[in-house]
Amino acid sequence: MNNVFSYGLLSIRIMAGIIFMAHGIPKFYDVSGGYGFFQSINLPPELFLPIALLEVIGGLAILLGVLTRIASLLLIIEMTGAIVFAKLSKGFVGGYEFELLLISICITLVLVGPGRISIENYILKREIFPRGKQLHQELLRS
Repeated sequence: MNNVFSYGLLSIRIMAGIIFMAHGIPKFYDVSGGYGFFQSINLPPELFLPIALLEVIGGLAILLGVLTRIASLLLIIEMTGAIVFAKLSKGFVGGYEFELLLISICITLVLVGPGRISIENYILKREIFPRGKQLHQELLRS
C-alpha cells in the first residue's frame, strides 16, 4: 500500500472515532429520553443501549485502529438504520448527509483497513482481518 495513503488514513480514523464517541457518550446521560426517542420512531427501546455502546466502543476501536473493519461494518449498519428510521424524512441537507459521510468513511476503512499507524499494524504487526487489504492489492494489480 502506498505509504502516503496508509498514513493518511490516520486522520480519517481519528476524526471518525472521535465523532462516533462524541455522539455515543452523551446518550448515557439521558437513557430514558433515548428510550422515548426510539419508541417515537417505532424502534424497540431495548436497542438504545447497544447502539450507544456501539458508538462508544466502535468509535474507540476505530480511533485506536483495532478491529477497525468489524467496528466500521457495524457502524455502517447503524448509520443506515439512523437514515432509514430517523433522518430520511428530513431530506439530504440538514437530514442524512452527515450519516452518509460517516458511512463513506466506514466503507473506506472496511475496504483498506486501519492504515499503517494503528494498534493492528504497529503493535500486532498484522491486521486482524486483512481481506480488504488483499482486495485492495488485487485491484491495484489489475
